Amino acid sequence: MLIKSIFTNSSGILVSRVLGFIRDLLTASILGANVYSDIFFVAFKFPNLFRRIFAEGAFTQAFIPSYANSNHKIRFSSIVFLQIFAFLIVLSLFVTLFSHLVTKAIAIGFDDATIDLAAPLFAINFYYLPMIFVVTFAAALLQYKNHFATTAFSTALLNLALIAALLISQDMEKYDITFYLSYGVLVGGLLQIITHLIALKKHNLCKVFHFKKHKKKEENKFYKNFVAATLGSSTSHISAFIDTWLASFLMSGSISYLYYGNRVFQLPLALFAIATSIALFPMIAKAIKNSDENKALKLMKKSSLILFGLLSIATFIGIFFDKEIVCLLFERGAFTSEDTKNTALILTMYLIGLLPFGIAKIFSLWLYAKQQQFLAAKISMQSLGFNIVFSLALISPYGAAGLAFASTLSGFILFILTIKAFGFKRFIEMFR
Repeated sequence: MLIKSIFTNSSGILVSRVLGFIRDLLTASILGANVYSDIFFVAFKFPNLFRRIFAEGAFTQAFIPSYANSNHKIRFSSIVFLQIFAFLIVLSLFVTLFSHLVTKAIAIGFDDATIDLAAPLFAINFYYLPMIFVVTFAAALLQYKNHFATTAFSTALLNLALIAALLISQDMEKYDITFYLSYGVLVGGLLQIITHLIALKKHNLCKVFHFKKHKKKEENKFYKNFVAATLGSSTSHISAFIDTWLASFLMSGSISYLYYGNRVFQLPLALFAIATSIALFPMIAKAIKNSDENKALKLMKKSSLILFGLLSIATFIGIFFDKEIVCLLFERGAFTSEDTKNTALILTMYLIGLLPFGIAKIFSLWLYAKQQQFLAAKISMQSLGFNIVFSLALISPYGAAGLAFASTLSGFILFILTIKAFGFKRFIEMFR
């Protein structure tokens, strides 16, 4: 079941990434690179960032262990869903009412005319956040039942909706195209909700609004873990922001080299490490809830060995064919052979850290399943601190490559600290 679940998640991620690449090509071709593309990307980036931090990572890491340990699962899940959904709706309405102020706070560099253009798009795109929370909530329930296919492949629906919006509006004015794209985002979110509701009904998980009174406040513990998991999930995004800010002091093109190199690095990490962690987490959480740590350890050992093999192969191929990979993906038009050379070096620096980042993700699941989210967040913050120190030390002599290697070094720190929290002795015993 584990291998099947990993393959299901990997397949879904691959389909979504391919469609995302097609979407990017169409966006560049139809909308171009101008003020209109800028305002759409800014409008969509903010709710998308919230989605990555809160919905996709932190919520699942806090919800599944709490749900597994709850004695009143229907009541617990109902309260959590209604409270968070209501908060996100109120937040979205606030953004709609004060869209100009919010846009100005986010896009500081925009002038007043550009803010006037971006504000309506910002208000529309923000409603994607409550929609994707519904999807994430449903996905967590389905993952608990070891059903991954719906969530894995429904992520492609957003890209399909955006591709359709681009094709329908391709002959219109640029500003009109951005509105079609924005509504395409909402259509994609709605399609994801529909597919998950069908899956919930099929697995008899639609009893979300049924309440039973009792004195326990299980949701309070969940929110504490949720806050900690949110803090831990945000560190990678903070790290990326700091790298971008530091790279802005380097030669022209450095930010782009880091972006393109990281995009390639994220593919094997998502296909193998993230896909494995999604499949593994509910199994570990249920095993620990049932006081069967031996089963949880066996699952982690099996997953670690599979992941070690896959990531080792990906690292080897990526490092030895770095220039060929970058050339195949990006070297066309204004992207020159010199750009390929610089991006390939960045990619190699990132790939050295692929294995520790991937394996650390597996063993961090033990902490989340044990509801030790604050410890996991502390480890993430320590890794971020080392990343900042390494970045400041390496940026001057090695430029953008130094920033990429600093991220890799922080990955090794993350791995060591995670294994320390898991237990070095337990780790050694697992593989003896």
